[in-house]
Amino acid sequence: DPAKSTAGQALSLPARLHSAPSLSFSPRPSICSEHAATATLPAAFSDLLPHFLVEPEDEFIVKNKPVTLTCRSTPATQIYFKCNGEWVHQDDHLIERTVDPATALPVMQVTIDITRQQVEKIFGLDEYWCQCVAWSTTGTQKSQKAYIRIAYLRKNFEEEPQGKEVALDQEVLLHCHPPEGVPQAEVEWQRNEDVIDPASDPNFFITADHNLVIKKARLADTGNYTCVAKNIVARRKSTSATVLVYVNGGWSTWTTWSSCSAVCGRGWQKRSRSCTNPTPLNGGTSCEGQNVQKSACVATCPVDGGWSEWSKWSACGADCSMWRSRDCTQPSPGTGGKECQGLDFQSLNCTSEQCPQSDSPLCLLAAVSGAEDVALYVGMVAVALCLTLLLIVVVLVYRRKKEGLDADVADSSILTTGFQPMGIKPSKPENSHLLTIQPDLTTTTTSYQGSLRSRHDAAGKFSMTNGPLLDPLPNGSHTLHNGKLNPDPAEFVTRLSTQSYFKTLPRDVANTSYGTFNFLGGRLTIPNTGISLLIPPEAIPRGKIYEIYLTVQRKEDLRLPLAGCQTLLSPVVSCGPPGVVLSRPVILSMDHCFDACLDNWAVRLKKQSYEGAWEDVLLMGEELVSEPYYCQLETETCRLFSEQLGTFALVGESLHMGAAKRLRLVLFSDTYCSTLEYNIRVYCMDDTQDVFKEVMQMERQLGGRLIDEPHVLLFKDSYHNLRLSIHDMPQAHWRSKLLAGYQEIPFYHIWNGSQRYLHCTFTLERLSLSTCELTCQLCVWQVEGEGQSFSLDFNIAKDTRAVDSEFLLMDSNATALAGPSAFQIPYLIRQKICSSLDAPCPNGADWRMLAQRLKLERHMSFFASKASPTSVILDLWEAQHFHSGNINQLATVMADIGKQEAMIFLVSDGEC
Repeated sequence: DPAKSTAGQALSLPARLHSAPSLSFSPRPSICSEHAATATLPAAFSDLLPHFLVEPEDEFIVKNKPVTLTCRSTPATQIYFKCNGEWVHQDDHLIERTVDPATALPVMQVTIDITRQQVEKIFGLDEYWCQCVAWSTTGTQKSQKAYIRIAYLRKNFEEEPQGKEVALDQEVLLHCHPPEGVPQAEVEWQRNEDVIDPASDPNFFITADHNLVIKKARLADTGNYTCVAKNIVARRKSTSATVLVYVNGGWSTWTTWSSCSAVCGRGWQKRSRSCTNPTPLNGGTSCEGQNVQKSACVATCPVDGGWSEWSKWSACGADCSMWRSRDCTQPSPGTGGKECQGLDFQSLNCTSEQCPQSDSPLCLLAAVSGAEDVALYVGMVAVALCLTLLLIVVVLVYRRKKEGLDADVADSSILTTGFQPMGIKPSKPENSHLLTIQPDLTTTTTSYQGSLRSRHDAAGKFSMTNGPLLDPLPNGSHTLHNGKLNPDPAEFVTRLSTQSYFKTLPRDVANTSYGTFNFLGGRLTIPNTGISLLIPPEAIPRGKIYEIYLTVQRKEDLRLPLAGCQTLLSPVVSCGPPGVVLSRPVILSMDHCFDACLDNWAVRLKKQSYEGAWEDVLLMGEELVSEPYYCQLETETCRLFSEQLGTFALVGESLHMGAAKRLRLVLFSDTYCSTLEYNIRVYCMDDTQDVFKEVMQMERQLGGRLIDEPHVLLFKDSYHNLRLSIHDMPQAHWRSKLLAGYQEIPFYHIWNGSQRYLHCTFTLERLSLSTCELTCQLCVWQVEGEGQSFSLDFNIAKDTRAVDSEFLLMDSNATALAGPSAFQIPYLIRQKICSSLDAPCPNGADWRMLAQRLKLERHMSFFASKASPTSVILDLWEAQHFHSGNINQLATVMADIGKQEAMIFLVSDGEC
């Protein structure tokens, strides 16, 4: 039988496939079990060999996910997979039979799943492979082998790119050998997180071994370069390599010679060139040589012109006039001399005797013309007198009408007197009493002893979870007075630091203030720091007394978790104790040191929790009125409305390179110098008063002196360093011991804000002890950015001014004020203003107009969310104008609104 002969030459199938039942193969039709991968072919197709429509492909196992291999053949009676030389159990095959509609041939498809465990069993041997075998009555066919591998990508790069500093137009080669992986990782390069595409920028080229080549370095190629490797399993990034493209400076062409310095005689002329062709950038070398050349010159002296003598008068002409002239020729002006001043021609009317034709028509016409001129001048004078009289009449009528209107308007002195701060007693009639006297608060003066508690409820103690809020005051009581509080700050800080929560607070008496307050409120201030806490009236519930503190933390003692490009923009300020119950928000004022443009920044308010962790509680510019925090941002100050006390700080992240921090540059030197060496210290600090105060105190202890007014520099987020240099010293008397041309402070040391101040020292050497006069130029600038220059000219032996004589005594106010003395607006007048403006008015003459006149309309929604919008507006006004506020200006605003009843209050003694 030919069919049997062909079948006998085919691949023999084992009698059992992994313990499967025996299968017989015959060209004749046979019936198979439901698990068998066999079928009989019609007689018409019995002489065809099977061929594969789909063969198994190489696969990768990702993590623990199995892969599926597929095999499809026609015509086929049976299909089985063989993996690593062993037949796969027939129960693991998934069989699907169809008929090809085009050829009517039977199609058989078989799939199997391969798991990670199956592949790992042959670990260390050959690679795991599978192959399918198809049978027909004519013979067998084998598919291609499909290799199954476990995919992975190791974490560490075998070689990472290294940072470089290269000159402009130089070739740059960055190496990268990606981590080992299966399948092999694909590599791409990024510059500042943007993918580099050599197709779009032919200046880049990626080699076959994954290295990056920059053909000609450009300034725009400065940045952080990262090698990224990825496959189907993972994506790995190398450490960033900073490529800094620098430019060496080159001289421009010389300018033309200037004019001679002397106006007359021997002098000097000069020409200059600048190091701008190109300008040195990113640490490139500056130009060598002189930028100015001088040359001697002799200037011809200028000759001012002089008049000659007048000529004789001419004969009287037919027009009854005669003339004479002179010339500017004695001498003539030359070499820039002045021209002659005055007339070079004069004319004069002739008398009737001198006029040769006195009766001629021309002379008669001249006489008539003279008479007409006189009449014209007389008419003009008459008109001017009439206009003057009319103006006087109009002014008199206007004044009379104005006096009639003034009778209906209250005297402005009454308006302003009603707003005088408490404690000022203006003269007034005996029968009328304006609210200008100090109210009698003896009924609210309370003796405080022991833990905080309600005045009327001795059992209602206010305590934290760890015990009493504050330990009892030792040996006595503390009395709340209406006025300045003069406690012992050292005793308070020592007692406060013994509490479990407050042990991390600095024991810095000079930067801490505290006071005892009740419902009348008050104010805490840390002198010369710009930090204050306003406790509005009614913020503390009636019947309670709180002992509240305010302190500024040292940044080096309290590390904030700053991520990425974040930077600290304010002092870290603590007020407490945390957890006290407040009926209204207090206002914490503190300086900041950024350009106050929220388009350039994402500024967040951070608060430290009781456990010590920092959390974001507010994104500036996106405040929600329902939250317990709200910020009013000013040019140099932030006003924080807070319903909770705690530790706060402002942290910013720049949105682009236009964002800038304000740096304050301050120069100090030694007060006394007995050696040849002389030091000048340049401090670069955040432009906040608390840092400036700290530096001033430190220099006072070192015996330093301030040698120039502080300057402010805008330091941009451009990744460029800050440079400092000193120039133009008299070489005959002084020399600098600095070996390099300038000193440099790295960008990140300034930007992260973790160090409160940085400084560089310039050591100078005078050639003789008798030299005391020092003149020089000290420059501070950011590379490719803004700069400041100090012109120094002083005597190092005479100026012995103390560093704090002018700056540390600016704020001499009490650190703690309680009751009405802490506010400019008297308490009862404040209440009547609120009752008058809180109610909505149809014409808008209510609290909304007050906010507009005070330029606070941006916060309308915040004010509207409060029970008394007017009181919150007045709280903010008090916080802004404590030192410089003019109560009369506020009275004028009230008058403009038209609320006369909100200003004039005749209050009897009983009401006070």
